[in-house]
Amino acid sequence: MRRMMTTRAIAFAVLGGSAVLIGGLALSGSPVKVRAVEAPARVAQVAVPVAKAAPKPVAVAAEEPADAYVVKRVLNVPEPLRHGAYYWDTEGVPEGPIVITVDLVAQTLSIFRSGYEIGTAAVIYGADEKPTPLGVFKITQKDAHHVSNLYGAPMPYMMRLTNDGVSIHGSALMDGKYATHGCVGVPTAFAKLIFEQVKLGDRVIVTSGEILARGGRITAA
Repeated sequence: MRRMMTTRAIAFAVLGGSAVLIGGLALSGSPVKVRAVEAPARVAQVAVPVAKAAPKPVAVAAEEPADAYVVKRVLNVPEPLRHGAYYWDTEGVPEGPIVITVDLVAQTLSIFRSGYEIGTAAVIYGADEKPTPLGVFKITQKDAHHVSNLYGAPMPYMMRLTNDGVSIHGSALMDGKYATHGCVGVPTAFAKLIFEQVKLGDRVIVTSGEILARGGRITAA
C-alpha cells in the first residue's frame, strides 16, 4: 500500500515555510519576477550613396532559450492534497504555452499556462513492476473516450506520452493504495480540464523529487 505524501505540508516543513512543492518543484509562494527580453531590433534596408560609409551593424538582443519556462505563480492550496481532490483556477491567466509537471515522490501533478499554475492534483502512478518512466515527453495523442487495448480498461481523457501506452488519464480509483500499469491517473473531472487545455506537442516533465529553486526555470533538458 502506497502512502499519500502531504506534498505542500512537507515542503513547508523541509524548507522552513519558504517554498511550496508542486509537481516535484519547490517554489516560493510569492510571485516570481521575470526578466523581460527585448525583441530583436528590425533594421530597415536603405540605399546608401557610394561616397558615404555604410551604416554600422545594429546589435540584436539575444533571445532566451526556447525551453526556458519561468514560473510566475503557484496556486494557494490551503491543505495537503489528498487523492481525489484537485484545485483549478484560470481566472486572469493569459493564454500561452502549457507545461505539465508530475513528481512521483510528491505524488502530484501541476499544469502551468504561460508560467502560471492553473491546476494541481494528487496522482496515482505505476507499480514497481510497471513503473511510470521519468523524463520529458510530448503529448502525441488525445482521446476523450479511450479504452486500453491491453487491459480493456476505460482511460477517459487520455493524453498519450509514450508509444507503449503510458499516458495521463482520468481514473475512478483515486486512492493511494491503487497503482497503474505505468500511467499517471488523476480525478476524471480534473483530467477533463487538462484535456481541454493541452494540444499535441505540449510537454510533460516526469520527475522523482526534483527541486526548483526560487527564480528558477522549468526546462526540458
